[in-house]
Amino acid sequence: MSITPEFASYPSLQGRVVLITGGASGIGTVVVEHFAAQGARVAFLDFDRAAGEATAARTGALFLFCDLRDIASLRAAIAEIRRQLGPISVLVNNAARDDRHGLETVEPDYWDERMHTNLRHHFFCAQAVAPMMKEFGRGAIINMGSVSWMKLQGGMPAYTTAKAAIRGLTRGLARDLGPDRIRVNEVVPGWIFTERQLEKWATPADEAANMDRQCLKERLYPPDIARMVLWLAADDSRMVTGQHFVVDGGTV
Repeated sequence: MSITPEFASYPSLQGRVVLITGGASGIGTVVVEHFAAQGARVAFLDFDRAAGEATAARTGALFLFCDLRDIASLRAAIAEIRRQLGPISVLVNNAARDDRHGLETVEPDYWDERMHTNLRHHFFCAQAVAPMMKEFGRGAIINMGSVSWMKLQGGMPAYTTAKAAIRGLTRGLARDLGPDRIRVNEVVPGWIFTERQLEKWATPADEAANMDRQCLKERLYPPDIARMVLWLAADDSRMVTGQHFVVDGGTV
């Protein structure tokens, strides 16, 4: 696991049932690792069966195959997590795909699919777990945003639109769910060097330009995001809701 002993541990996360979407690879798999290391009872959803099974074997987390674009399947998977582990009290809405696409290439079907992939399941996951969190007596929902729209990044308008909308969803849900002691916050990653980013987008020229803009002259990696997620899930942040936390080394 990508865990080092000098970082914080959170007793309030021990035994908590945590659901992470898109937990088979990238940032998600590291978030799974970090919650498992805290003693949480972790479940995650993904449509990459092979990677999901590997992450489950490595961490002891419960993996359920699920295409999050299929809301009926999503609801069934969440109900199965409840049956096996108990009421979910932490939700990390992590799943997304930042595929590049030109303005002139986008058709209505593609636009809708991008919204389903990057935004819609955030709401329906929150809707499904909110009654469990109310039953538990408190809860934490962490939505994963992106700095892409904040720094005027082009080349993927459907993705940046979906990610910008997560800010509004986060703040609206924080208001609606606050009376039930359910907190809703957003983590906004900068350019995180996952395997996918290294394979597809991280050219030397682009990395140099990004590093020139960044205040802290180091690459960001998935554990940098996972540690912020842990704090927002734990009772240490019990009076924090409706907020967004940018983890980008000082880019925006």
